[in-house]
Amino acid sequence: MHHAASDWMPGQRSRRFTIDRPPSQLYAERVRPTVTPAHQTPGGRDTEHAAATSSAAEPRRSPLQGTVVLDATRVLAGPYATMILADLGAEVIKVERPGQGDDSRAYGPFNAGSSAYYASLNRGKKSVTLDLKSEPGRDAFLRLADQADVLVENFRPGVMAGLGLGWDEVHARNPGLVYASCSGFGQTGPYADRPAYDVVAQAMGGLMAVTGEEHGGPVRVGASMGDLSAALFLVTGILAALLERESTGLGAHVDVAMLDSVVALLENAIVRNDLEDVAPGRLGTRHPAITPFQAFATSDGHIVVAAGNDALWEHLCDVTGAGALTADVRFATNRDRTANHGALEGALSPIFAARTSAEWLVTLLDAGVPCGPVNGIEAVVNDPQIAAREMLVEVADREGRSFRVAGSPLRLSTGGATPRTWVASLGEHTEELLRERLGMDEESIEALRRQAVI
Repeated sequence: MHHAASDWMPGQRSRRFTIDRPPSQLYAERVRPTVTPAHQTPGGRDTEHAAATSSAAEPRRSPLQGTVVLDATRVLAGPYATMILADLGAEVIKVERPGQGDDSRAYGPFNAGSSAYYASLNRGKKSVTLDLKSEPGRDAFLRLADQADVLVENFRPGVMAGLGLGWDEVHARNPGLVYASCSGFGQTGPYADRPAYDVVAQAMGGLMAVTGEEHGGPVRVGASMGDLSAALFLVTGILAALLERESTGLGAHVDVAMLDSVVALLENAIVRNDLEDVAPGRLGTRHPAITPFQAFATSDGHIVVAAGNDALWEHLCDVTGAGALTADVRFATNRDRTANHGALEGALSPIFAARTSAEWLVTLLDAGVPCGPVNGIEAVVNDPQIAAREMLVEVADREGRSFRVAGSPLRLSTGGATPRTWVASLGEHTEELLRERLGMDEESIEALRRQAVI
């Protein structure tokens, strides 16, 4: 389906703001079909629409179909966020540096010279190359922003404004655009100008203080949780701003910091720091408030066991032959077990070490005790549950180079969230977008190429 703003011609600004209807009304009409309700419930929800969308017989259009996202991000946090938006149906136009592209195009592993790292974060996006330090490049970027619904950037605060592409400039031209900024420390505060990568956010946000073995040194979480948590919060903010725009017609500036996002994920560490005498620290696989809730070595590997309440504790003791432990006053309640975790671990460890992981998993699952193997990545990608949920998808570029990447965990009853499986080469869509969106002719495009703007 054509985006409403695809009729844009040079000299015009977004069509949404040149017609005689509220911007929110036009946006709603463009993003989803108009439904005339037969009846409304007291809460305002129309029953005809509810019945239509609850039926799985005919999948509805993707939630963000018709939404245009201008992606000025690179490496991880920003690209991961815009990839989620693409999975939800948005048209994502990724702006990259001519000749070089996103930094992650140089990150391994590689498949016949093509970065699989880049592909895992940028599948399903169009690629346009623009030199944003040049006047023609900035002009083209702003004209693309005039037609966009969302702009996402993850430069250090002040960089986009210094280029004349900041929130104030873009909002003045396109008041309905949602402008989303992701940075290490946010747009405000004493650290705002500092550079940051994931490891910095994990370290400064306290995540390393609670990750690793009890008497070991700092350990970075294996996945880039500083980047990924910021990406998820960024998507949340973007969707909230788009929803708000339906009633106000105005976009908003979404400001998400990696450091803030890590702190937001500290779970109960902050309240424990306030209420307990000992500061939260590293516990290995153990939980600070639930016991047993950790990994145990078996005769051929490791499993995790999570007895989250007294009933599960009793089931665990019954099936492991450790029934005597339920009569031990040191382990009478979860609070007791946590206070005496060392003694409890010492009692259970020899029991688990006596049998294989597979044997224990069958025994524990039959008893309803939450548990699982400690899988390596090879086991993960071959797990039947992962296959059943279609969490691995094969992507390919236009040269036919293909490999598997993680899919989307989003499942909608309407079938509206679908991972896209193509990967654009650097600048693959530049001419198409300049011609079709900005109305440029071949001579104008060639002039930009000669100037190394594209």
